[in-house]
Amino acid sequence: MTTSPPDARGRSARRLSRLISVQGLYQWLLAGEEPGAIEAFARESEDFAQADEAYFKDCFYGVLRQAEALQADILPVLDRPLAQVSPVEQAILLLGAYELKSHPEVPFRVVINEGVELAKSLGGNEGHRYINGVLDRLSGQLRPDEVSRR
Repeated sequence: MTTSPPDARGRSARRLSRLISVQGLYQWLLAGEEPGAIEAFARESEDFAQADEAYFKDCFYGVLRQAEALQADILPVLDRPLAQVSPVEQAILLLGAYELKSHPEVPFRVVINEGVELAKSLGGNEGHRYINGVLDRLSGQLRPDEVSRR
């Protein structure tokens, strides 16, 4: 596994890809905009040049293609209806579920940590704790063998 070099603000290219993916998913959840328009808007951000473009596209479009299945995976580990989860947290959970299912090379602890960091920078005051708990339970559901080796 290779890691992306950090940009000037200390964020890796992959972390920037996750951030831009969550922003795009948020836009999709709220406004239902076309994915191509969301991607075009994302490409205009100053962070996009330092992001891992391939990882962004994989995650963003992967979540969109699998949104219903990912939501079905998330629902059993929520403590409330999905409609009561903020759109920012929904976007982070969708991305986390996608990475847990589609990127086994990324350790589940990294998926959880990245979700928590995204929630700290984009979400509400206690959103990161909620994301941590949900992604932890989801990890046990989607990667039971890896989680049992903790």
